Amino acid sequence: MSKIAPCLWFNGQAEEAAAFYTGILPDSRIDKVLRSPSDTPSGEKGSVLTVEFTLGGQKFVGLNGGPDFTFNEAISFVIDCQDQAEVDRYWDALVEGGGEHGPCGWLKDRFGVSWQVVPRQLHELTEGPDPAAAERAMKAMLQMSKIEVEKLREAYEGVGV
Repeated sequence: MSKIAPCLWFNGQAEEAAAFYTGILPDSRIDKVLRSPSDTPSGEKGSVLTVEFTLGGQKFVGLNGGPDFTFNEAISFVIDCQDQAEVDRYWDALVEGGGEHGPCGWLKDRFGVSWQVVPRQLHELTEGPDPAAAERAMKAMLQMSKIEVEKLREAYEGVGV
């Protein structure tokens, strides 16, 4: 088990976010909910202070720290997807309830957390042995919102060029 766990700062939504994420990703669960033993600047005595949870085998902590800080794209979580079906499932599920799709496989969920939903094939095609083909695949990806494996493959193979 890792000694390091990312701590995500929420404004009173840590438990809701943990439930949302653990409902989407396999090998995930809420491990512990800690209620505050006293009033704090971010909540009253008895309110949820932290939530320890596991996503895809990785430990996280959600902290209800108040409104002082918000998420931005400087930190994101990458989901390594086996195929297009997995990309499609995460792409749709993570924006449910108010998130937004972005460019090049990026999105923000309804809590403002940034995610990259990436098919394994992206790396195979952009790191392939043919530099010209890899460049075509990269240029195709840069035009996408959700990454489409078949379109990457077509670009790599020079279909329609």
